[in-house]
Amino acid sequence: MQPISLVLGVFKFVLLIFSLSFHECAHAWTASRLGDQTARMQGRITLNPASHIDPIGTLLFPAIAIFGPFIGITFFSGMLIGWAKPTPVITRNFTKIRRDDNLTTLAGPASNLLLVLICFLVLVVISVAIPGAHSLVLIAFQGALSLSVPSGLQAVVMLCMWAIIINLSLFFFNLLPIPPLDGSHLLRNALPYNALRTYDQIGGWLSWILMIVVGGVVLRLLMGPALGLIYLALSMVPGT
Repeated sequence: MQPISLVLGVFKFVLLIFSLSFHECAHAWTASRLGDQTARMQGRITLNPASHIDPIGTLLFPAIAIFGPFIGITFFSGMLIGWAKPTPVITRNFTKIRRDDNLTTLAGPASNLLLVLICFLVLVVISVAIPGAHSLVLIAFQGALSLSVPSGLQAVVMLCMWAIIINLSLFFFNLLPIPPLDGSHLLRNALPYNALRTYDQIGGWLSWILMIVVGGVVLRLLMGPALGLIYLALSMVPGT
């Protein structure tokens, strides 16, 4: 096992857990602002991962996806996604049930986009403010390391790059209309009453299979173009 690969794996694992916690905290905070205090009373408005961890979705699945290739398990390789313990929401506490439920649902993916934007801006500032850092940022997005720069700077760049990749993955993944992902809540609120019973029957192992198989296909289709646009935007930043 390459030491640098192990370090990068730990980077990704910690970033994924934080991103999932941020995602669920956003759900809880938005629900509280809109009138439902259920999640607040359960201590879910926090970035502490202990309050959000799902043993399978937050720990086991990401660990297999990230560290599995080191021991020959490659089936989930590259799937930097996961899920946390669902945020409890009682929609009858909302003033406008459908609207507020949709806003609470969208807060999760929006929080992942916010982290993408923050990390992108950090990379822009680094590219502009630090001599020679622009090329480092572009090299990092090409999956390479540079040995000619301070390790601290390289760590920050890698941290931001992987945070962008992970949070973009979570954004796309959570918008899939597959229960219990966020996209399923949005679709359910848009379905006519007669279709709800059929849709609500999707669950259990079928949901897991759909999440993994469909999620993997969708991520491969969307992540390349999305990261390409980010790389293009960074390449246009005037470096020093």
